Amino acid sequence: MPEQRVWRKSSYSGGRENCVEVADLPLRTAVRDSKHPRAGHLSFTTPEWSAFLAALKDREV
Repeated sequence: MPEQRVWRKSSYSGGRENCVEVADLPLRTAVRDSKHPRAGHLSFTTPEWSAFLAALKDREV
């Protein structure tokens, strides 16, 4: 049986459907489009995800 992922999105989305959702995986973070959840997801290692979040906080992306 496949593991059940808990997908979440920012509270800033206001419940809209055009958001990015994230889920924690073992040693990775998965990202998907909330409008098309069955289209699959991208996954990033913990260091990659941490670097991405740091760049967002520093407004580099």
